[in-house]
Amino acid sequence: MTETTKDSLDQLNIRLLTFARERDWEQFHSPKNLAMALIAECAELVEHFQWLTEAQSQELSPDKKDEVAMELADILIYTIRTAERLDIDLIAAANRKIEINESRYPAHKVYGDARRADEYKE
Repeated sequence: MTETTKDSLDQLNIRLLTFARERDWEQFHSPKNLAMALIAECAELVEHFQWLTEAQSQELSPDKKDEVAMELADILIYTIRTAERLDIDLIAAANRKIEINESRYPAHKVYGDARRADEYKE
């Protein structure tokens, strides 16, 4: 991620924090509650793709794509709020997770194969 992306994530975090504080909603934004809201939004995202074929899922109408964008926005918002409440640097955590995955799934070993890491034989 570029520094601009990091700045944008920080700015979004500030905006979300301000939004919650102006409404006295931080009292409801415990990590538990935010995680529950996050999973509910993920389920709402999945609903948009339920019963679609692979091809249909890649060719959404503009209206459907906008609905999906709003669900993704909700997911991002709850993710950022949860990280803020737990003092987690999302960019650092994501980079660390990518490094772990690069080690668990070396390209030469898994290229074109989507099994779980423990399903690959040495």
